[in-house]
Amino acid sequence: MKRREFIRQTSGAAAGLGLAGILPLEMIAAQRKRISPNDKLGLAVIGCNGMGWTNMSRHFQVDGVECVALCDVDQSVLDRRAAETEKIQGKKPKLYGDYRKLLDNKDVDAVIIGTPDHWHCLIMVDAVKAGKHVYVEKPIANTIEECRIMVDAAKKYNKVVQVGQWQRSGGHYGKAIDYVHSGKLGNIRLVKVWAYQGWMKPVPVVPDGPPPEGVDYDMWLGPAPKRPFNPNRFHFNFRWFWDYAGGLMTDWGVHEIDIALFAMNARAPKSVMASGGKLAYPDDASETPDTLQAVYEYEHFNMLWEHAVGIDNGNYGRTEGIAFIGNHATLVVNRQGWEIIPETEREEDGTRLYEVEAMPRQDIDRGADYLYGHAQNFVDAVRANDPGMLHCGIESGSIAAINAQMGNIAYKTGRKVYWDENKGMFRDDKQANQLIYADYHNGWKLPKV
Repeated sequence: MKRREFIRQTSGAAAGLGLAGILPLEMIAAQRKRISPNDKLGLAVIGCNGMGWTNMSRHFQVDGVECVALCDVDQSVLDRRAAETEKIQGKKPKLYGDYRKLLDNKDVDAVIIGTPDHWHCLIMVDAVKAGKHVYVEKPIANTIEECRIMVDAAKKYNKVVQVGQWQRSGGHYGKAIDYVHSGKLGNIRLVKVWAYQGWMKPVPVVPDGPPPEGVDYDMWLGPAPKRPFNPNRFHFNFRWFWDYAGGLMTDWGVHEIDIALFAMNARAPKSVMASGGKLAYPDDASETPDTLQAVYEYEHFNMLWEHAVGIDNGNYGRTEGIAFIGNHATLVVNRQGWEIIPETEREEDGTRLYEVEAMPRQDIDRGADYLYGHAQNFVDAVRANDPGMLHCGIESGSIAAINAQMGNIAYKTGRKVYWDENKGMFRDDKQANQLIYADYHNGWKLPKV
């Protein structure tokens, strides 16, 4: 069996969701191909605990990629990932606690940014200024202003910037989008996007305390407001606090909104309204809403986003997905596959008429690993020095992130907000417009391009 087929099939068997489980270190090491040092691509990871390391694990499987540096504010994470890197490639990476020093390393050709969202903009802009290509996790930033700065920086410095919205590298998503573009669904008036997360339990309230030994907490906070250390705000759970992220709307939302808007050739809404709150776990420690519905009005259709924690029974019996609802049929796609549900008419004799034929769910190939494909696409674009090759470049990532941020802004204001695309601002709404902008603290400055 060819090496790449082996990797895809083995990793795909772990999940079969397009985001397969990480291969054992020994298996990754055994499948790495020896190549000339002149053909190697030096990669570094900034933020090594969660998706940063998951992304690196896929890049290890791409021919010629070597991890030359790691950066993290948590020494225990840094030590663990360094040991794993040495097992995989037989060579230790250089270790850093400050990303700015890492960017001075001439062996680093590209960086993976896996930090919390509030750090993405600063690091990405500094990286492209330093001549590095970038793979940045989604959402690309925590404010609309930062999204715009990142797009401008990528253009100015002409660097390849891939966004970790890996569903864009999924074969079955491409087929579903092609069907939407075919016109067979008829006039699409409504697109539903959702994420129901039954695995999410309450975040227990715990007291503030000292940061763990080996953690540079001031560096972790960076431009976020100064606050005492609390375990709930650290590592994975940062997602549920406004200082650092935007909750499920920006965490899951950008994945689904990205596919929806790409298929519908839409960029910005005319208006947004949102309603929800902490309705599942009102007394837990998180800040962002655990239940939310947001209605976006575009030129020829509406989009409905909804999320809920603690339950799995979402639309069409799926925990997550996108539904394109047309006059003739509805197309439903999620990480497991896609299907066509036709509209019907009944004649007087009982005959049922279909504008289009039903299509049972087309399951994803169990050997697929879309995240690996996303990594390969990034490396290919870097080697060609061609941002146009990317499946999800920084501008695409900005569209999804900005729309998700608009949903959160509508929620925070508690009213319908109206967008002026020409001015890039909300119409006659001072409060909503203030939420467009970033507010940096602790001596950190918003980057200028």
